[in-house]
Amino acid sequence: MQFSIEFIFRIVGAIAGAVAAGYLGSGLARLLDVTPEAYVAIFGLVGFLAGLILTPYFTVRPVRHISRNLARMPPERLVAVVVGIFIGLVAAALLSLPLALLPSPFRQIMPLAAAVVFCYLSVVILTSRQKDLQSLFSSYRPTVQQQGVPGAASGESFVLLDTSVIIDGRIADISQTGFIRATLLVPNFILMELQHIADSADRIRRGRGRRGLEVLGTLQNEAPIPTRITDIDVSEVRDVDSKLIALARHLHCPIMTNDYNLNRVAELQGVTVLNVNDLANAVKVIFLPGELLTIKIIQEGREADQGVGYLEDGTMVVVEDGRPLISQTMEVTVTKVLQTTAGRMIFAKL
Repeated sequence: MQFSIEFIFRIVGAIAGAVAAGYLGSGLARLLDVTPEAYVAIFGLVGFLAGLILTPYFTVRPVRHISRNLARMPPERLVAVVVGIFIGLVAAALLSLPLALLPSPFRQIMPLAAAVVFCYLSVVILTSRQKDLQSLFSSYRPTVQQQGVPGAASGESFVLLDTSVIIDGRIADISQTGFIRATLLVPNFILMELQHIADSADRIRRGRGRRGLEVLGTLQNEAPIPTRITDIDVSEVRDVDSKLIALARHLHCPIMTNDYNLNRVAELQGVTVLNVNDLANAVKVIFLPGELLTIKIIQEGREADQGVGYLEDGTMVVVEDGRPLISQTMEVTVTKVLQTTAGRMIFAKL
């Protein structure tokens, strides 16, 4: 259907370009006082080719690009934009009568300029306060049964699980601690992706997929909180991450993941993200400069004479002058603690 519409627009644009260019060639021939047939033919052919090639870039493709952006836009931002445009047009309409009394050419220019300015200001103000609009309409959200989650109680909260966090496996241990009270929800398209990974020809990828299925079975059978599989799908988008974000916006629930790219895209679209890596970094033991700790040096560091060891939670400890002491357990003094996006890194000396 998209191809046929674009093809029709190409044909229409080519005919319109040929007619317009033919008139231009005819006018140029009259100006030069020559026979117009050759000019009309050449200009008409050029206009036909230009219309055939360029028409979609001014008609179908911009509309398609705008529709894709609107589909990805968070609903609260879309509401803020629409309401802002409406308020701006109302304000401009109220000022159109006094502005029409101005002398020419201001009476023709100022009403249009006022409409543009008021619409822009209204959209900027309302999009900056879109969270307030979201809280204003939060009381009108549909119940869980209306949203289509089978077996769910009214008012029950959910956390959507991503493929990466299931394969990671730490969600099974986190669920045992009792920190998560919401129901874990696994969409059917996530389960299908896990099955596809488990059936992969690559041995490592197949092992990761099977581990994810085992973790999912552990969550359903042993976790103190319920884990449900839902058939809710989002037909408007195709890839799994976009489906997950759209479903989270529909159910008004967070996504649990450790995928950095999904984390960033979801936050940009106003979806709450529970990142397992951020949780792991938050609960790591904090060491202050001057404290003592015991570490086994297991490998060389990046710089000369450095040795590297690891704490039980995986935190890297870089020991100055520790290279000669590889495979030995030493008591070291913390000199500096560096927090990075990958975790904490501790520098120490003997």
